[in-house]
Amino acid sequence: MTIYPNIAVCELPLFPLPEVVLFPSRPLPLHIFEFRYRIMMNTILSSDRRFGVLMVDPVQGTIAQVGCCAEIIDYQRLPDDRMKMVTMGQQRFRLLEYVREKPYRVGLVEWIEDDQPAEEDLRPMATEVEQLLRDVVRLSGKLTEQTIELPEDLPDLPVELSYWIASNLYGAASEQQALLEMQDTAMRLQRESEILTSTRNHLAARTVLKDTLDQNL
Repeated sequence: MTIYPNIAVCELPLFPLPEVVLFPSRPLPLHIFEFRYRIMMNTILSSDRRFGVLMVDPVQGTIAQVGCCAEIIDYQRLPDDRMKMVTMGQQRFRLLEYVREKPYRVGLVEWIEDDQPAEEDLRPMATEVEQLLRDVVRLSGKLTEQTIELPEDLPDLPVELSYWIASNLYGAASEQQALLEMQDTAMRLQRESEILTSTRNHLAARTVLKDTLDQNL
């Protein structure tokens, strides 16, 4: 094992998941059926209930080096020792090396956090990003003729809001992984602003086209 001076490290059981990126403070429901992960979860349940989630790229077959620790909040045992469980994202980590790979992966990890300059106020940027999000939701609802509402407990703090938005970028695992790896809240919010602006403009154009077609019917 490599010695990492001046770095706080710990061992963490690892759960690679195809195209799944977990973020801090976000829930992740799981159905555990593979034998090795049933062993892992039973071991975890007898200790601190924590394990690391890492995104697997199904095309490249590679496992990400940055992930998020998950804590088991609730679970239910099913026949054949399968389990359904609800987990919650905790702190992000960087994988330094694998300690072992059988019967399941265990890694040596270091915890990572955003580098936040004390003098930087990100609340105005977070407010702008939230408004973009609300525009996207409003246009999506209009386009699909459905009522779509954001949750009442939408985070208002910049870091938590950036995680919430990133976790809801469905179908964009590689983009989510890039956002997870960022250690600058401003950069994460800026990238989300770009994504939401592009989405809003696309939806607005489709909405205008839909309105025009509806008027001509």
